[in-house]
Amino acid sequence: MKKGILKEGLYGITAMRFSKGRSNVEVSHKMVEGGISIIQYREKHSDLSFSFMLEECREIRKITKDHNVQFIVNDYPSLALACEADGVHLGQDDLPVDIVRKIVGPEVMIGISTHSPEEARKALGEDIDYIGVGALFGAGVKKVKAVGVGYQEYIESNIDIDYVTIGGIKEHNIESVLERGAKTVCCVTEIVGAEDIVQKVQALNRIFQKFRK
Repeated sequence: MKKGILKEGLYGITAMRFSKGRSNVEVSHKMVEGGISIIQYREKHSDLSFSFMLEECREIRKITKDHNVQFIVNDYPSLALACEADGVHLGQDDLPVDIVRKIVGPEVMIGISTHSPEEARKALGEDIDYIGVGALFGAGVKKVKAVGVGYQEYIESNIDIDYVTIGGIKEHNIESVLERGAKTVCCVTEIVGAEDIVQKVQALNRIFQKFRK
């Protein structure tokens, strides 16, 4: 584990079906313009061809690289390699971490979603760089059950690794996550579904600034 590798700040995730007809590339441009710290590309091969996904990822990689924004690909280590992403993010049911590490090599970040103290403790024994912590307030994207901020409090007190909070986090409740110590916070539909993405990211960043020392 390489603590400190995950950037602090807002972590945005693409979600084309919530983006009001805007492409992932357009949405990524807007997120970067607003001051996002990290972008994760999250689409499914069941919905899009790998060639289309790769084309989008390469364009987003260029945008993020030009603006010093970390770029992470969800689920697909081969896609992350092909577009020279900074990292790959895994779910609990994806390929095992040791296999993914062999695919992407030592320099690519690996993150893994966790939903319980047991999963977080197990993650500590694997070759990962950060964990996802959630879904804190539930999530419209994956229809998952909320675990509550108590899980974040457990992570803060017991798990020594970078983490990103996720799940139903919006402008009206982000302070409750930040005041519990989160340094990296993910918003999905709150950002990609906003009428003005640049303005939304800027508004969220202003809240972040109140908690930065």
